Amino acid sequence: MKYRNIGNSEDRISAIGLGCMGMSVAYGVPDHKESIATLHKALDLGVNFWDTADVYEGNEALISTVLSKHRKDVFIGTKFGWRGNAAKGYIDNSPAYIRQALESSLKNLRTDVIDLYYVHRLDPKIPVEDTIGAMAELVKEGKIRHLGMSEVSEQILRRANAVHPIAALQSEYSLLTKDVEADILPACKELGITLVAFSPTARGVLTNVTVQKDDLPENDRRNTLPRFNDQTYYQNNLQLAQALQQLAEEKEITTSQLSLAWLLAQGDQVVPIPGTKRRKYLEENARAAEVVLSDNDVEQVNRILLKYPDIGPRNNEEYLKLSTK
Repeated sequence: MKYRNIGNSEDRISAIGLGCMGMSVAYGVPDHKESIATLHKALDLGVNFWDTADVYEGNEALISTVLSKHRKDVFIGTKFGWRGNAAKGYIDNSPAYIRQALESSLKNLRTDVIDLYYVHRLDPKIPVEDTIGAMAELVKEGKIRHLGMSEVSEQILRRANAVHPIAALQSEYSLLTKDVEADILPACKELGITLVAFSPTARGVLTNVTVQKDDLPENDRRNTLPRFNDQTYYQNNLQLAQALQQLAEEKEITTSQLSLAWLLAQGDQVVPIPGTKRRKYLEENARAAEVVLSDNDVEQVNRILLKYPDIGPRNNEEYLKLSTK
């Protein structure tokens, strides 16, 4: 495994992280036994950057079964701000709730410090300066090591960073979702902020596993996403994925590895966190850290993307409204 600095610090995180949400919610029936085996495999592979959130319905507690025995080997990131549940919740960044949420996460994770604590979504009723100020107090108390934000604009990011250094910004970033390249990624490079790329394989589109809509469990979140509606998926995105797979096979790698390597090539500030609950996919993703793409490889990828432009919005309108612009 290769490693990159988190923010402007000397702390090192694996170039490929592990998104843990799917171990508990969003993508079918959880398999706790395999998920725990996957966490142990992450330790074996040197994947030390694990991502969770308090709203992922028991995910912090699940992770704690491994984390508590290997605390020094893991850089753990979790999030607060989304009260209730992801489907029917509301945003709360009040200083009182921040402390309450942190204490709950510390208990669930069975640790006395969070390495990276994110604002999951920004509360529009509270100035970002007040939110980051309250979080900074918890840094002084030694309960948080680094501050992070998720899905905020460049302007909000700069305002937050002026109050206290922001180590990481988590945003959706993949071959199919490149919005951050306009202003977020340049700002991260300027300010020394790590861009943590979630959904880096576009929720399974950019893999060698062909998603069959009829096979998705009823509670799989992809059933509600525009990129997986029948017309968009079968007439554009599946064909795009197959073209990328052909290119990957020519390099003797998988589509996932091609997609992750492309992200890593965008700069040392970028760290993708592909989610999985299975050891075989974790191993596949981790090997992407060793893949080096040539300029010609990148150009071929770009030509394929231009050939299949009708990828659809990255999420539904209700979810996108929660992203601060």
